[in-house]
Amino acid sequence: MKKIVILFLALATVLSLTGCGNEVEDKKNADTETSPLYGKKVAYVMQMAPSEIFQMWSASAEETANRLGMEYEAFFCNGSDEQWMETVEQCAGEGYDGLLLSHGGEEYSYGFLTGLMEQYPNLKIATFDTFFEDDEGNSVKIDGVTQFFQQDSRMAEDLLDYICNDLYGEKVEAGEPVNILKVWVGPDYLAAFDRREAGYARYEEEGLIDTVETIGPSDFGDAERSMKEVMAGTLENYQDDEIDAIWCCYDLYAQGVYEALTEAGRDIPMVSVDISGRDMEMMTAENSSWKACATTNWHNNGEFGMRVLALEMTGDYGDIVDPSTGEASDWLEIPVSVITQEMISEKDIDIDSLERVAGDEYSDRSWMPAADWMKEFLGD
Repeated sequence: MKKIVILFLALATVLSLTGCGNEVEDKKNADTETSPLYGKKVAYVMQMAPSEIFQMWSASAEETANRLGMEYEAFFCNGSDEQWMETVEQCAGEGYDGLLLSHGGEEYSYGFLTGLMEQYPNLKIATFDTFFEDDEGNSVKIDGVTQFFQQDSRMAEDLLDYICNDLYGEKVEAGEPVNILKVWVGPDYLAAFDRREAGYARYEEEGLIDTVETIGPSDFGDAERSMKEVMAGTLENYQDDEIDAIWCCYDLYAQGVYEALTEAGRDIPMVSVDISGRDMEMMTAENSSWKACATTNWHNNGEFGMRVLALEMTGDYGDIVDPSTGEASDWLEIPVSVITQEMISEKDIDIDSLERVAGDEYSDRSWMPAADWMKEFLGD
């Protein structure tokens, strides 16, 4: 009997120390063995490199999967479409039950995933920032696959609104366009970037901004370093008064832009899409030129995606609700907020405490999709 007790205590100690690398065991609200998804295998496959925001994304997806009793794996493909497709095929072949796929190219995702699902009819797929086009360039859907995005066009517009009203209101009132250095890659590189371009283009069409040049990284496998080099070279061609502001389509690119500006001692306001802890450190540095970010809550995004995939896996498609409309849909958009330098200048504000200053829209979780059975494990 004494040996049995000792063995039990030893097992309990091991379980308390492992915890799947996070605090899932402490946070769960129910025994995962009672979950309808207990023992299922899911994977997150990201076409891009593992930047901080997508590591946050993956961490929240993993925690959610574990709380629902599922096994989770993440794969980052460093900007390689070929590696992304090979990884997806490998996961399907190894018997994964659900795949959360991120940033597949619009020129190949439809044909590739359609063929994959014909080969593996029981596989469930949800996609983030992945647009589907047929051979003629028409927008199409794949039955049973939920697509979700950030409100990309609005993020572009909100940042330009900040530039035109908060930074250069007098210039705009005088009828003069604001001169923008545009950091963007496309068209047809990533669906999210094209969607942001749609919002950007509206300000060009209305004559509120004038794009002096469009630049992007030369090496997508090391985007920050190459963006720094490209930006440094570009700065040599302009005086400060020739560029009013720099608009960046992605925060990893913005980090390279910021470093180039800082090393060159150039004082040109910049804004970007997405936010991370490193971004916030740069924004709050002394004399920082990084003025604002338009973003979703990256602590919530991976959880949102995993909830969607889980609801597909249990057939609860009616509970997959678009946050923008409140109605069931297979096309979803996550709400966004603008975070300014002034908001986070207060001491002790980091990415984990951003909700304290970012406003209700940033912290709101009322739009998270959930079936009744899911609430037992996730709490809301």
